[in-house]
Parts: sequence; structure tokens; C-alpha cells
Amino acid sequence: MAKKVIHTENAPAAIGPYSQAVQAGNTIYLSGQIPLVPETMEIVEGGVEEQTAQVFKNIQAVCEAAGGTLKDIVKLNIYMTDLGNFAKVNEVMTQFFEQPYPARAALGVRALPKDVAVEIEGIVVLED
Repeated sequence: MAKKVIHTENAPAAIGPYSQAVQAGNTIYLSGQIPLVPETMEIVEGGVEEQTAQVFKNIQAVCEAAGGTLKDIVKLNIYMTDLGNFAKVNEVMTQFFEQPYPARAALGVRALPKDVAVEIEGIVVLED
């Protein structure tokens, strides 16, 4: 099966040797997104709520570049440097998703790139 690299200028450029997303068949594997503003490649100003919202905007842009939407996400992995932010991240997530929600894991990690508070990756399945 051939794989297709997904790229959009509406999401931050990769800051390492990886693609924003890779499609294999009708499945798209989203690389982890951090709260970089695509136009400036700087971290969005504000706290964990603003960071989480920016991450979901970035994910949305990559989904759209692949021909999908946030509704096509079937799995998310959320990495937080402080699990005390769990409720805040959940609240922001409800601004971007509605039921049925994707499957999800939320993990506490020691550090994330550029010292951000949150990083999110996911899997998208497009309709045949």
C-alpha cells in the first residue's frame, strides 16, 4: 500500500524529521501538534486553554488538508506536562468535538518540545 504525505501551510511546519501526517489507505496518522501559530512558528500566548485550542486548530488544518474533518478522528493521544490541567483540556476539547467523541488517552509527561503544556496526536479514518 502506498503512503501519502499530508502537508498544509495552515498548520505549523514540522520542526524535525517527520511529516504533519501520513495517509495509508483511508487512514491518516497525525503527528503530534504543539501550540505553534503557523504564520509565526511561535507558541501561542496564554495558558493551557489557549495552547490546547491552538493545537486543535492545527489538527483541524491537517485534517482538512487530508480531505477530512475533526469528526473523522477516531483516536487521540493527549500529552500534558501537568495532569492538573486535565479538566481544562477536556473543556477546550468540547469546543472542538461533539458526541460521539473519539477514543482517547491522556498522559502526563515530564516535558514537551519548546516547553509547551500540551501536545496532541491522532488517527483519522476517512469514509471510503
